[in-house]
Amino acid sequence: IVAGVRLMGETAKILSPHKCVFMPDLEATCSLDLGCPADDFRKFKSAHPDRVSVVYANTSAAVKAQADWMVTSSCALAIVHHLDQQGKKILWAPDRHLGRYIQEQTGADMILWNGACIVHDEFKATELAAMRQKHPNAMVLVHPESPQHVVDQADVVGSTSAMIKAVLEGSAPEYIVATDQGILHRMRQLAPQKKLIAAPTAGESATCKSCANCPWMAMNGLHGILQCLEHGIGEIEVNEPIRSEALACILRMLDFTSTNPELLAKAQHGFIKNIGAA
Repeated sequence: IVAGVRLMGETAKILSPHKCVFMPDLEATCSLDLGCPADDFRKFKSAHPDRVSVVYANTSAAVKAQADWMVTSSCALAIVHHLDQQGKKILWAPDRHLGRYIQEQTGADMILWNGACIVHDEFKATELAAMRQKHPNAMVLVHPESPQHVVDQADVVGSTSAMIKAVLEGSAPEYIVATDQGILHRMRQLAPQKKLIAAPTAGESATCKSCANCPWMAMNGLHGILQCLEHGIGEIEVNEPIRSEALACILRMLDFTSTNPELLAKAQHGFIKNIGAA
């Protein structure tokens, strides 16, 4: 059972076609997926035949079937750097903020799809600056799917795992965290002595100052899990030839991450903008 967005379940099924993969709610999708339909991506790719296509994990199997590489936020920087070193030009989809950040860090020649995560896109730079003034000793942790002016204020920019590591290993007494609030629960479990503050997503007049919650992830409840277990409801299917075509870009990523641990580690350090504070 995969308790996440449907795209995670699809990827699991693509990798293990002979196993049953269930989702608590098959309607749990993602704004990145919705904003990158397979037919539109095909046109985008056809317009740039000289470029290597790199897509984020939060895309449909039909989009992955057209891509050369799949990446996650943990390995995207290393893979794009690797491709750039080979002289490759990149076609990136769908998150423009993550793509812009990687382009800035690597200097790669990238054309970006105009997509965004509705959670990370809502963080506000002005409000974050005001929060930093109230908490001058806090370390600011930001996911690279956030807008540039938010990323520019971060001490640590990185994936969910990188932010959790920063909290566990950091010496700061407080941490302002700009990502889905569901991660704060796990951070508090692992580091109960640290003070964690949700980064702002709205201005002074808003009733909710930090509403960073993915509506689709929230669809995965205990009732849905029970339905999977008792009745086999919510099984993921990825039909051929989409499954085998999508498998190639995923295996390419997995092979790269397993054979390039040092490059991945260096890239992860590249997410740390203030190493002394970490």
